[in-house]
Amino acid sequence: MPVDHRAESANAYRPPENLYPFESHWLDLDGGRLHYLDEGPRDAPVVLMVHGNPTWSFYYRNLVKALRGRYRCIVPDHMGCGLSDKPDDEHYPYQLERRIDDIDALMKHLGLAGQPLTLVVHDWGGMIGFGWATRAGAELRQCVVLNTAAFPMPESKRFPLALWFAGRTSLGAFAVRAFNAFSGGAARIGFKQPVSKEVRAGYVGPYDSWDNRIATVRFVQDIPLKPGDRGYDIVERTEQDLSRYRQTPAMIAWGLRDFVFDHHFLARWEQILPQAEVERHEDYGHYVLEDGGEALVERITQFIERHEPGADAATVAGT
Repeated sequence: MPVDHRAESANAYRPPENLYPFESHWLDLDGGRLHYLDEGPRDAPVVLMVHGNPTWSFYYRNLVKALRGRYRCIVPDHMGCGLSDKPDDEHYPYQLERRIDDIDALMKHLGLAGQPLTLVVHDWGGMIGFGWATRAGAELRQCVVLNTAAFPMPESKRFPLALWFAGRTSLGAFAVRAFNAFSGGAARIGFKQPVSKEVRAGYVGPYDSWDNRIATVRFVQDIPLKPGDRGYDIVERTEQDLSRYRQTPAMIAWGLRDFVFDHHFLARWEQILPQAEVERHEDYGHYVLEDGGEALVERITQFIERHEPGADAATVAGT
């Protein structure tokens, strides 16, 4: 049975209090301890935020601070990421199906399975978050989509060479593990707006050794590109089941200077979520939430509040 911990993380890294002013929680799973945030009133509407690779709950820190007064924000660090344990391959299968299982275990442990919620996703978080939501039949009050996918790579998109090198070659995998090429590289090119050294350090801090970089390379190696690849059946099934959210209120905020999740992916999302409110940002990159800063966080907050059941006409008119 999973056990909730309030103890010090086994990882030495801890972000500065001024950037990450949250209480940590851990959940014992088969293979290690999953770290997560649980911020806000326990009886408030739930917002589940799912990060990607190579980020962690740090990516959502400003959105959590904006929402936690009125919402219960659940923000896990995937196993091997952030403050979660970083087990080796013998103790944890770094695969999409297990990632989805972990979210399911967390939501059941918190007693939130089956409750309506808002889903916020970025990067791998789209595939994991929507993979969980479609499999669990989750009722989404609304969703916020940030440079991500929950479907196979569009036919018009070529698989980026950098991802192929990191995930499909032994030399690339070595560079990721030995030199932090993936997390460190993302901390240089993922932002298209100025960020402080402290913030950049926050993104790479948990990935400070060969052992602690296992998830960053396993995520890239686990990308399913064609039928027969591990996890491809989950990707196809999730895409098919996304139709259940076709009329769900959605906001898409997209950084167009993302060399992976570019306009090809955005066009697919616009087909899947035709009712979505879409923001295209020519000067934002992959870390769109970071590039957008306080203004984007405020617009996301207003979107969530506007579509919350019970929002009155005055609230809608004032946003």
